[in-house]
Amino acid sequence: MITRLGLGLAQAGGLYRTTGEQQAVATIDAAWQRGLRLFDTAPLYGYGLSEQRAGRALAARPRDQFVLSTKVGYVLEPDGPDGQDGWPEGDNVGLTPRFDFSYAGTYRSLEDSLSRLGLHKVDLLHIHDPDHHFEQAVSGSYRALTELRAAGVVGAISVGMCQAPMLERFLREVDGPGFDCVMLAGRYTLLDQSGLDSLLPLCLERGIAVLAAGVYNSGLLSNPTPGSHYDYAPPSQAMLTRALALRDVCERHGVPLRAAALQFPLTHPAVTAVIVGARSPEQVDDNIVMFDHPIPDGLWTDLRRRGLL
Repeated sequence: MITRLGLGLAQAGGLYRTTGEQQAVATIDAAWQRGLRLFDTAPLYGYGLSEQRAGRALAARPRDQFVLSTKVGYVLEPDGPDGQDGWPEGDNVGLTPRFDFSYAGTYRSLEDSLSRLGLHKVDLLHIHDPDHHFEQAVSGSYRALTELRAAGVVGAISVGMCQAPMLERFLREVDGPGFDCVMLAGRYTLLDQSGLDSLLPLCLERGIAVLAAGVYNSGLLSNPTPGSHYDYAPPSQAMLTRALALRDVCERHGVPLRAAALQFPLTHPAVTAVIVGARSPEQVDDNIVMFDHPIPDGLWTDLRRRGLL
């Protein structure tokens, strides 16, 4: 059981700019005080810093009162070959990631994560962005995750990606008991509903929960300007024009674009929760205000009528 709104902890690891230990912990504390009980981290985020900070922030909280998810697919080691830009604080920890979706690598990744988190188990474990590693993720990570779930070290298992077709492939092709949920990032938003083509109907049919992440598409739906990002890159003029059109319609209905973007994924019955990041307690408060903002049904009707949904 999870809250409908979860806190993504990429910013706790210093995504794009330094967050710092004190602010990261204060942000998680603010989310707790406001009632959020779903927290999502990963080894990649700050090359372990996000997991460490999450562990320290949640250490005094009752363990049965929150859901914590992390990910496998990146093993952190000195001079790992698959370092990624965007983690300025991670550059100082002496570790960088190496892709590893093998059976042994999955066990090692989780063992390292549990050590950083200071926990004996995680509630939800995702296979993290296996876009170019499908076969190894099935034969290695998935096999390990099913064992870990059966042993009670992991409560539920998932795969998370920024695309819908391969998520569907995982659901259709893996043997055994299968996944409990999937994390779909950026593909069921006001700007991109490609998850609706076949993934979301499949999940609804099979009772597989969908966690929607990346609902602002890297920021364009939060603040549509030429300096914003769409899927981690500058937006095309066509995409910026579309985002501005969405904002105009939302404002006519008295709804901030951020509120519509945050709540839209939950209009589909397969979507269980939305996970959104925050870098400060103030951003946590804003997310919750946007999540609770009333949205008239006429807004969605108007967006469809104008060809924007």
